[in-house]
Amino acid sequence: MAYGTTYGLAFPFEQSSLGKYLGVTQVADDEIRSNLIHLLLTRKGTRYFLPDFGTRLYEFIFEPLDSPTFSDVESEIRESVGRYMPGVLVTNIEIKEATADLEDPGATYINSEGQREFRVPGLSQKEYTARVKIDYKITNSAFESSDFVILNI
Repeated sequence: MAYGTTYGLAFPFEQSSLGKYLGVTQVADDEIRSNLIHLLLTRKGTRYFLPDFGTRLYEFIFEPLDSPTFSDVESEIRESVGRYMPGVLVTNIEIKEATADLEDPGATYINSEGQREFRVPGLSQKEYTARVKIDYKITNSAFESSDFVILNI
């Protein structure tokens, strides 16, 4: 990492008392992670010149937490990532019910297991919340690296 090199805006945007709402990524892997979160949390049809960009994850928020819904969520994620992020290989998607006793700070934080987690604010205490863990591998660089994203929908 060269001093002063940035790759793009960090997503999701975060609250800041100093006015630094737009962070920048300084490592290519962080940029790919930000782009993945951006893709997953963008609703299909909201981009004017890319109407298929994004996912339909928000449509599954109040659906029953059963295997057909989980299968639809998984296929939606794999299809979108395969189409718009060719350098990312989704290795595993784990979907399960979120526990009701977790606090909801919103944004990105480190959970009790030491994992980075992103939550849609205000939804983790709701009755119909699923926890989606996406393991992925970055294949478009000289050295393969892997990471994961956890979303509560």
